[in-house]
Amino acid sequence: MSGSSPRPNRVVFTRQGVWRGFVVSMPLWVGMLPFGIVIGLLSAAKGLSFAETMLMTTIVFAGAAQLVALELWTDPAPILAATIATLVVNIRMAPMGAALAPWLDKLRGWKLWGTLATLVDHSFALAIAEQRAGGRDAGYLLGIGLGIWISWVACVAMGHLGGGMLQVSPGHPLFFASIAAFLSILVPLWRGARLDLLPWLVAGLVAVAAHRAALPVPLPLLAGTFAGATLGAWLEIRGRAVRWK
Repeated sequence: MSGSSPRPNRVVFTRQGVWRGFVVSMPLWVGMLPFGIVIGLLSAAKGLSFAETMLMTTIVFAGAAQLVALELWTDPAPILAATIATLVVNIRMAPMGAALAPWLDKLRGWKLWGTLATLVDHSFALAIAEQRAGGRDAGYLLGIGLGIWISWVACVAMGHLGGGMLQVSPGHPLFFASIAAFLSILVPLWRGARLDLLPWLVAGLVAVAAHRAALPVPLPLLAGTFAGATLGAWLEIRGRAVRWK
């Protein structure tokens, strides 16, 4: 007899899942605060108006891309260089989408495009952890993204509005916020195997070496990304070959 109950592995998209993801994102708002303020401060220092900063923040919604673009920003603006740099920074979104395919492939219309538009490193990390735990509500991913988007826009706005009152030197510890935020999202991605840490370590070392070699932005990031990804792929293929034997 065929039942009408959903299959155990069937992906769903519910309002409860969206709300649960939104609530889960709330602790991340604290981490967004210093990073967003830095972006707002830099935007004000580069001469961007509040409206321009908010337009970039709401549409781009990518802290690393905004940071790279602002570092390259001059007058006149280097449109081509900034475009290439942000493309390199955001190329990581392609494998993220592939990893989330079990959920994304089942979505259509605004559910799919809204989820993709708000996909960031933090929502990806939490969603992957949810998938590994057997979660099947894709609304969870959108909820996290929406929560982070709201907090990000608010934090950047505060940073820009306070830019005229707060002068931050280039070496101020506040600028470490972006690095700390990205390091924190590695925690839920780690599956406990020490070997999984090796690609991350190699990526970091290669990026630092490229930076010390005075390679222009974003080449250090690109070099580290490809080095870590190549090693990770090789380890994954090697592990599968061993299991098949």
